[in-house]
Amino acid sequence: MITGTLKSKIDRVWDAFAAGGVTNPLTVIEQISYLLFIRRLDQLQDAKDEMESLGIAVDNPIFTSEQEEFRWKNLRDKAPSEMFEIVTRHNGLFNFIKTMNGNGTAYARFMKDAVFIIPNGGLLSKVVDIIDDINMDDRDTKGDLYEYLLSKLTTAGRNGQFRTPRHIIKMMVEMLEPTPEDTICDPACGTAGFLMAAGEYLRDNHPEIFRDEKMREKFNGPMFTGYDFDASMLRIAVMNMVLHGVENPNIEARDSLTQASEGISEICTKLYANPPFKGSLDNDIVASDLLKPQASKKTELLFINLFLRLLKVGGRCACIVPDGVLFGSTKAHVAIRKRLVDDQKLEAVISMPSGVFKPYAGVSTAILIFTRTDSGGTENVWFYDMQADGLSLDDKRTPLENGKHENNNIPDILARWKSSAAEADRARTEQSFMVPREEIAGNKYDLSINRYKELVYEEEEYDPPKEILGRMKDLEKDILADLNELEGMLG
Repeated sequence: MITGTLKSKIDRVWDAFAAGGVTNPLTVIEQISYLLFIRRLDQLQDAKDEMESLGIAVDNPIFTSEQEEFRWKNLRDKAPSEMFEIVTRHNGLFNFIKTMNGNGTAYARFMKDAVFIIPNGGLLSKVVDIIDDINMDDRDTKGDLYEYLLSKLTTAGRNGQFRTPRHIIKMMVEMLEPTPEDTICDPACGTAGFLMAAGEYLRDNHPEIFRDEKMREKFNGPMFTGYDFDASMLRIAVMNMVLHGVENPNIEARDSLTQASEGISEICTKLYANPPFKGSLDNDIVASDLLKPQASKKTELLFINLFLRLLKVGGRCACIVPDGVLFGSTKAHVAIRKRLVDDQKLEAVISMPSGVFKPYAGVSTAILIFTRTDSGGTENVWFYDMQADGLSLDDKRTPLENGKHENNNIPDILARWKSSAAEADRARTEQSFMVPREEIAGNKYDLSINRYKELVYEEEEYDPPKEILGRMKDLEKDILADLNELEGMLG
């Protein structure tokens, strides 16, 4: 969770950019990302230096002896004008970070068009001083820092993009429990929040990855695939992954729904997504295999078809969808739900409160969890009515008191999900319960929780009508007496 101290430091960085004339939020995040990356490189070189001091041979040092001035610990002490010259000259530090990973890597592809736009040494020096004061040794701190930076994008982006809260991402990742055997994809990755969280989950739960050369190579490259069509988002995504220890993620510039992406299939065993829901697309630009089994222009339906195409058989998906997907009555809506329930294995529907995505949007959404089987398998679907996520559901999204179920349902969701057998006996009046496939099919595959949840009405007891009328008459007498007394006072 973002601390007041860290928040204050980032606000100072933000204010410094604004005072220097750099006001576009996405541009500011890009420029801060470059500086964070430069600092991270110095930390990585320190680790290599320590290994050498212990007599361990180190291949491929990040900085040569001629590039010592590029190291953060040396750069931060320079005078503003000298610092600016080191960063911006033709063969300077910024050109170095643009080209350091060589040709062919995701980093190189998206950094080649990067532009350093901090206008002068005074602003650069001020921002470097503030960033230098932030503790970057802890991965959680880096995550909190990036989370708060991205929260500065306070309005929905182009084409329906908006940021997924990190605690929702972590919950979804934990529900699918990725392993070293998995390949993980987000076909609308934005800043790579899901991919980064999956990587962090693997670090925390499967440290054996880093003791095995083949698994380590997989982790640093082909394990993670992300697509997006926004160049700025892709640059931030790559730096986000590199800063979190994934050296060469498979991140590509690609509009996943168009014909340019047709034919890409069965590439992952775990898929996480909160794709942009931007209304409708013209059929002539949509990949033809996404228009089956029922043609639709709705992006939220096209994306579900895409997820099934990208998953290998046996692969699992956790995705966020707008509520309309759950109960829409068009042929296309019913067809996609029927496909999930009858042809695949639909496992869970988690209804989320509408404030989860504020201040970006107040839309009502749900999380779907399903496995691609192509042969059915749905028996019972687990429904959960999430009513709180640990933060207020207004535009401020302030943290609520921890440890109370009514303030945060996420721990309960995870606990019940992991012991789902016990959910079979839960009544429909509870916050979570199971619904059999046959009942869902009989309701036109409606997946809205309100279709199945039973409300409990508390019985109210009232006094007999004659007693109520008697009290009303007594009250009227008191009022009349007060009026008579007031009239007498007035003469």
